[in-house]
Amino acid sequence: MHKNMFEIKNLPFADTALEPYISQNTLSFHYGKHYQTYVNNLNKLIADTDLADASLEAIIKDTNNNPDKVAIFNNAAQVWNHEFYWNSLSAEKSEPIAATMGLIEKSFGSLEKFKEELAAAALSQFGSGWAWLVSDGSSLSIVKTANAVCPISSNLKPLLVIDVWEHAYYLDYQNRRADYIKAIIDNLLNWDFVNKNI
Repeated sequence: MHKNMFEIKNLPFADTALEPYISQNTLSFHYGKHYQTYVNNLNKLIADTDLADASLEAIIKDTNNNPDKVAIFNNAAQVWNHEFYWNSLSAEKSEPIAATMGLIEKSFGSLEKFKEELAAAALSQFGSGWAWLVSDGSSLSIVKTANAVCPISSNLKPLLVIDVWEHAYYLDYQNRRADYIKAIIDNLLNWDFVNKNI
């Protein structure tokens, strides 16, 4: 086994912690099957290549928009995105600190407007993808990305993400993506993680 094989990271919460908004059943598939598969695939794809010793971020930046390395990019970015997503969620109530709130008000007008824009981005992402709160220098913005794409490819700093791939919500919400998004924004956003990232 190569010394820099990637391993799945433990969830930052118990697999029942997000219920009733995200079920243990959903997490067992999402974390135990989808995320695990991305990690396994990435390890196979980079074994014995010049990327075998690289960090996840370096692999993503090196393979971004490279038609010969699409599979490596997709799996590396999905590992990174999922690890960021787990940290974006928490059942523990948290709030934006003053510095975070100042940036939100400057960038969106209010916390309520930010939540509306995040929900709109997550809902309007066509097909599989992600809705991100990112920092671009001194202001914040919301971006959505398709499939595996993540903002670090564009040198934006992610602060928070919602996964809108169907496997993230279909067992609990079926086709009601809006209900899943509302449940996360109203109950599971990990502001402590955002505050740390800012």
